[in-house]
Amino acid sequence: MSGGSGSSVRRPAAAARSRGSASGSEPYAPADARRAAAAAAARRRGRGGGDHGPLRLMEVSPRNLLLLGIGSVSLLAVAFVVYTGVWHGRAEGEVEVETPLRRVVRSVTPLDAPRMMDLPQFQGDHKESLYWGTYRPNVYLGIRARTPLSLIAGLMWIGAKNGQYFLRHVCQDSDELRSYGWTNHNGRDYGRQVLVDHGFSLTTSFLKEKGQGSGYGGDWAVRLDANSEGASLSEDQESTTHLFFYIADEAGNSITMGSHAPSSKGHVLLASGSREEIGDWKVYLRSEDNLEIHRAGFRSVSMNSLSEQVQQALATNAMQSGNLNLPDMAEDSSNVIVYQVSLKRSAKVDIVFLSGAASENPMIAERINRLTGPVLSTHLESKQKDFEKKYDQNFNVNNKINPKELSVGVAALSNLLGGIGYFYGQSRIALPKGFTQKNGDKYIPYWPAALYTAVPSRSFFPRGFLWDEGFHQRWDVHISMDIIGHWLDLINADGWIPREQILGAEALSKVPEEFVLQYPSNGNPPTLFLALRDLASGIHANQFSDEDSEKISTFLERAYVRLNSWFQWFNTTQAGKYEGTFYWHGRDNMTTRELNPKTLTSGLDDYPRASHPNDEERHVDLRCWMLLATNCMCSIAEFLKTDSSLEKDYHKMSNQLSDFGILNKMHLDDKTGAYFDYGNHTEKVRLRWYEIRDNDVMRRELLRETWQPPQLQLVPHVGYVSMFPFMMGAIPPESWVLEKQLNLISNSSILWTDYGLRSLSRTSSIYMKRNTEHDPPYWRGAIWINMNYMILSGLHHYAHEDGPYKDRAKELYDELRSNLIRNIVMNYHETGFFWENYDQTNKGKGKGARSFTGWTSLLVLIMGESYPTLHSIPSGPASIPPTQIATLS
Repeated sequence: MSGGSGSSVRRPAAAARSRGSASGSEPYAPADARRAAAAAAARRRGRGGGDHGPLRLMEVSPRNLLLLGIGSVSLLAVAFVVYTGVWHGRAEGEVEVETPLRRVVRSVTPLDAPRMMDLPQFQGDHKESLYWGTYRPNVYLGIRARTPLSLIAGLMWIGAKNGQYFLRHVCQDSDELRSYGWTNHNGRDYGRQVLVDHGFSLTTSFLKEKGQGSGYGGDWAVRLDANSEGASLSEDQESTTHLFFYIADEAGNSITMGSHAPSSKGHVLLASGSREEIGDWKVYLRSEDNLEIHRAGFRSVSMNSLSEQVQQALATNAMQSGNLNLPDMAEDSSNVIVYQVSLKRSAKVDIVFLSGAASENPMIAERINRLTGPVLSTHLESKQKDFEKKYDQNFNVNNKINPKELSVGVAALSNLLGGIGYFYGQSRIALPKGFTQKNGDKYIPYWPAALYTAVPSRSFFPRGFLWDEGFHQRWDVHISMDIIGHWLDLINADGWIPREQILGAEALSKVPEEFVLQYPSNGNPPTLFLALRDLASGIHANQFSDEDSEKISTFLERAYVRLNSWFQWFNTTQAGKYEGTFYWHGRDNMTTRELNPKTLTSGLDDYPRASHPNDEERHVDLRCWMLLATNCMCSIAEFLKTDSSLEKDYHKMSNQLSDFGILNKMHLDDKTGAYFDYGNHTEKVRLRWYEIRDNDVMRRELLRETWQPPQLQLVPHVGYVSMFPFMMGAIPPESWVLEKQLNLISNSSILWTDYGLRSLSRTSSIYMKRNTEHDPPYWRGAIWINMNYMILSGLHHYAHEDGPYKDRAKELYDELRSNLIRNIVMNYHETGFFWENYDQTNKGKGKGARSFTGWTSLLVLIMGESYPTLHSIPSGPASIPPTQIATLS
């Protein structure tokens, strides 16, 4: 995953990780006849269609039209054919084959199944309780409602560095804040954040409540506690700090500007307006400190340009008046109101938003008092205690870690929950190669959709990532179901979910154009099954109240249809050449610039796979993800007490994928005891500089050189992929293979470091090698917390399974867990941040994107020793014939 900062793109390796399709891949490449027939059959089995808007294409040549048997037609007819989805390209007597255009239409057609978010449990009080929140994680403080066109609020301030002014607003590493992040956040109605910007520190607190007289969604308050250490803006303004609080209406409704006269004796009205869903609303400010207030109003249709508008207003007024103030003017029908609060040294400012605030409402003054001043302080203290109590109950860490570590765990969880956002928009789906819309666009929009999701990093990846989200759960079961439900509602008619969600202008502004398009042939690890399996297992183990169990049951019952479509998409589009084999499709088999063609769809980007991709590949990690998915589907079916041919197929496939003998035949290297991918591979590859003549100009280019032909074989690179059967508990506890796996884990020349397990063995020929001139190593040695968490899960499992290696597993588990906690905590205390990954070559120092509070927040679960339920059910008879096993081996 990756994204640009506000001004420039950093860490090209991180950029490569997330945003593109596999380089040079053809998203609609024809499959072999068996797979195409299976896919068509799966689609006919109830993945309904539905019409979408017309696609306006550039001219189609008459020759192609004749070949398709359509004759000479106009562009309108082409658009109509696309619209109605009837262009099949079938010759008489042939099996029906879908054309690329029909697949385009299906790719942007929702699955014909009841929506998850239409469930009654997501309506009423639940929906209203989550209406307002800090759902704009890309800015340092941003509030919005869970509605497509919302009122939004946020904070900016002027920071100073090296004698220059900088307006802080959007989270970006280039701001070089000493630290920022939530120290408390419950994901619902309370949060506390600390930001340190050189000589200036700011604590922001958020509180929400539904009181008497409140409109829909209730009221909320923000407390700004600012302290300046004399950060110099100019000699005569040495101790002045400038804060900018704004409120804006995305729907364009006008906002009435209030007073700019501060009052030390009470509250002052800043802005007011009206919205259909919440009624009349008002925003008030209250402070006991000496403040100077200025204001400005703008008419704007682009909410992601607010920083520029404020900067322009400040610059223009400074030129005219010589003061660094807003102009105290408003454009006609302003839908953005910005208040500048200037303070000396330090001040505490309370801002309160009231819904249902008609002028005749007699409760206004009382509601303001409840959310400002001493009463607000009491509420915030009470919410903090409630949060800490729930944290202790959920994770039970007090006897497992020391107090210094405890506060870091709380911060990790709080940053994850404070990073939950609400997004609305349309993904951009790549058109097949050779197709372009009339306006030049090479994409077609997905249907408009909402997504409520956590983000991996507020500064670098402030949007939803499919495979990250499975690691983000376990705090609040109702929030988890809400998030997963939103993701499942994004499934299209083919069972595909776009793996990166770039919804809305704010999200789009953080992503370079070349990484925006999503490819319907590209998957991502189905980690949502981790959370879903835990829900099903939790019911079996009576871990939930009766009320929660009923809601989870209803949720799983509705999800089953969508999960089946998602599973079938994997089972058809990511299938290998032989039954029961899988590989990540989309690798570039024509590249000359990559040392090892990336597998972006796997989530492990540049982790080494077969050097020469083809359809003979077998990826052991995807096989294990499919095992998890089948086991989860079996668990849900068992819970729902369904007994159909579909459920029997899942049990059959689960038995097949659990079969230890077949796994070993396909992927085990007997000598090392490591599991490897299989494919067309040679170790004799390298990147070499070539002199290239281009229009009589010589230039140097770094290209791949192969000096030994590849052959079908196991791909001999030990790393995270090698450990997937171990992570999934697929190895019998008495097997000699388990001993070998423990040896690989504990060997400091292979995976073990004092800071966590490295992603690729030091003995690998590609260890820490660049993949291209511009792509430094990413998953080729660095320590990643999500995979360490999964390996810890395996160690924890085997430490509790009777067998000859139980004690060894326990010993390694304790040491690895201690190393991970110590290193993450140390880095947090030294830098103020959680990191994307950690440097195995430099004493475990954090690197990559900072403020990475997605799966690095798994620290909390590691501290609490809470691991996913992902171990396989007992295997039955193999379903692959022995003759085919011999072929596979």
